[in-house]
Amino acid sequence: MTEREIILSPEGKKTFEAELNHLRLVRRREVAERIKAARAFGDLSENAEYEDAKKEQAFVEGRILRLENILRHAVITQNGGQKSDVVRVGSTFTLRDINNGKTQQYTIVGSQEADPGRRRISNESPVGKAVLGRKPGAVVTVTVPAGTFQYEIVSIDQS
Repeated sequence: MTEREIILSPEGKKTFEAELNHLRLVRRREVAERIKAARAFGDLSENAEYEDAKKEQAFVEGRILRLENILRHAVITQNGGQKSDVVRVGSTFTLRDINNGKTQQYTIVGSQEADPGRRRISNESPVGKAVLGRKPGAVVTVTVPAGTFQYEIVSIDQS
């Protein structure tokens, strides 16, 4: 497991803590009951229910270890309500594609919370790396497998 710091928002920390508690208090018990019930079917060598339950147990225990590691190495961002004239982790900002003029709003988060579908990009992503520490009006060049793109940082939301 990694020993580096893991950047989380306060909300992300709460989400991971809630998932960890659910896995420890609910899922472990449910899986143990499934294993117990499957054992009652007899021969474990050809018992698909038992095999599935054991695989689920391994998954749950692995996820618990992963969440414990994330929380142990978490550094919590405290961006809420703090004004900044540069993009930093926790900032919500608007980018304009120089080529087509389209704008998109993103929030920059640590890699564990990244969710491009919700416009939450990682500070370790090509766009995240390009905009960190930059001010509105700056034009950044981002190189990704699909090509090279240029974006202007239009604004940083101060909410």
